[in-house]
Amino acid sequence: MTQTITPEHASSLVDPDKRRGGTGTLRFVLTKIGGALASVVLVIVLGFFLFRMLPGDPVAFMIRDRPTSPQQLAELREQLGVDKPVLSQFFSYLGGLLQGDFGTSYLERRPVIDMIGERLWPTVLLVGSATVLAVALGLWLGIRAAWKRDSFFDRAQTGIALTLWSVPQFWLGLILLVVTNGVFPSRGMHSPDAAPGLLPQTLDVLHHLILPCLTLLAVFYAQYMLIMRSSLLGEMNADYLTTARAKGLRDDLVRRRHAVPNALLPTVTLVFMQFGMVVSGAVTVEAVFSWPGLGQLVYTSLHGPDLPVLQGVFVVLAGSVVLMNLLAELLYRVLDPRVRTT
Repeated sequence: MTQTITPEHASSLVDPDKRRGGTGTLRFVLTKIGGALASVVLVIVLGFFLFRMLPGDPVAFMIRDRPTSPQQLAELREQLGVDKPVLSQFFSYLGGLLQGDFGTSYLERRPVIDMIGERLWPTVLLVGSATVLAVALGLWLGIRAAWKRDSFFDRAQTGIALTLWSVPQFWLGLILLVVTNGVFPSRGMHSPDAAPGLLPQTLDVLHHLILPCLTLLAVFYAQYMLIMRSSLLGEMNADYLTTARAKGLRDDLVRRRHAVPNALLPTVTLVFMQFGMVVSGAVTVEAVFSWPGLGQLVYTSLHGPDLPVLQGVFVVLAGSVVLMNLLAELLYRVLDPRVRTT
């Protein structure tokens, strides 16, 4: 018996965006961009007033152990701009941000944007390397664990991942320092006695990178492994997999061509969010290993507190997370047609 396809039924089979003449995609993109801009503005406002609540006086920290007259103290406060009302300071700070000026460090008297630029590459190298390795390892183990559900391999990998995910990063870093016992460098990014030349310098950096990267990798991979396993388990009993098996496809082809691509969709958001955190680094790990990145910059700036530096780093970190979250939502709409029905 032949089923008659009505015009209404045929129109429902068309991509919703095409049915709306493409306006659905444009509205979706504009809505997400507007939400991202609103998030950045909220971050700037909250970050400014939040850091003003930190204990400590940056001016008193700058003049510690140095005799200073009340007049000199007043002049220093005026130079730093901390003698003005908080709202006046905020509008001055906002005006500078609109011009690309993140302010000047209280302690080092240097532009904050230059200090962030110097620390950005070490953080990208450390956390970026750990993230790339964690994605590959976590997805591979998650796929194997889900496909061998309730096996010894599945239970062992799930237990290890749950343990590592719950371990504080700084504690794991300290444990690795004790276990390796000087086999790898424990501080910094370069050795003072490293031989000159591109290859020796590169090998020296990689030697210093091993322990902090391994610390982050152990925590990062656990997230991808558990989420990939959960997502793939949700696809295991889907009708399209039963149909694929009924057609005689081998089990590995069913997994690779049908189950895994659909199970990857929820992982896309996590991957992009983690890449957004690349520039934020790991404050505790960089502090443990004295890695000269943004995390170490935040750690040292808290002592003052050096408010312009803290505010500048906070805006960069939050902005990167918002940007990557926006890209994840846009990519998710491309990968999953079901999202385009909204």
